[in-house]
Amino acid sequence: MFVVTGATGNVGRSLVGTLAAAGVRVTATSRGIAETDVPDGVGHARADLADPESLRPVFHGADALFLQNGGPSAHLLSPRDILDVAKAGGVGRVVLLSSQGVATRPGSASHGDTARAIEDAVRESGLDWTILRPGGFDSNAYAWAESVRADRTVAAPFADIGLPTVDPDDIAEVAATVLREGGHAGRTYELTGPALNTPRQGAAAIADALGEPVRFIEQTPDEARAQMLRFMPEPVVATTLSILGEPTPAEQRVSPDVERVLGRAPRTFADWAERHIAAFR
Repeated sequence: MFVVTGATGNVGRSLVGTLAAAGVRVTATSRGIAETDVPDGVGHARADLADPESLRPVFHGADALFLQNGGPSAHLLSPRDILDVAKAGGVGRVVLLSSQGVATRPGSASHGDTARAIEDAVRESGLDWTILRPGGFDSNAYAWAESVRADRTVAAPFADIGLPTVDPDDIAEVAATVLREGGHAGRTYELTGPALNTPRQGAAAIADALGEPVRFIEQTPDEARAQMLRFMPEPVVATTLSILGEPTPAEQRVSPDVERVLGRAPRTFADWAERHIAAFR
């Protein structure tokens, strides 16, 4: 049995569905998970990564764990305690969803340091481990959904600076493969899309999927900062704007790891937009 944490998120939800479709027994968990959040026949349990003891009954009898680090604004209070509880429940393998920022933004408390501390705990856990380090997600474009629905506009800074954003479904498929197959223990995979995608190109891909024009408005960095501060802490905003506006060569590198694991090229942003266009109508 596999336990999937963060099971209501973009990656976790897709991973649960992928594993269930393959006939794998899964327990999906998150703080607020409900029966409607999982496919028929999939077990679910409410638990909090900040409270390792809440996970004890979830891990009982499990073979493997998909551990989500919670993102740059979240903190697992005690990753070592979580892993100790997992081992006590029978877990022998862990796949960690980490962040590209561990390698590209060392010293950044919001993107690199927290994720590195969790990676270190996983490596030192005594479990077989595999670490996944995605860059930006295609699904970050959901931030544009309201303005596209309201007046067919997209506003974003750094209009023509591209990043190889990755489809969360590709991350989920990589995770499912690594959980189900051998040969991945002790490996770290960097997960990106197949090409650089700029905000202007992203808006055009959404327009193509809609079959209607979408006007692109380039924000100044200060305008973007003010908007992002409404829902993100300042250190996260500062690092995010740095990545968007002045990405390092490593952050713009297209990784071969999705294709290496799945045997196919990663999906494009246009593919993601086509599949999720209902959110923008």
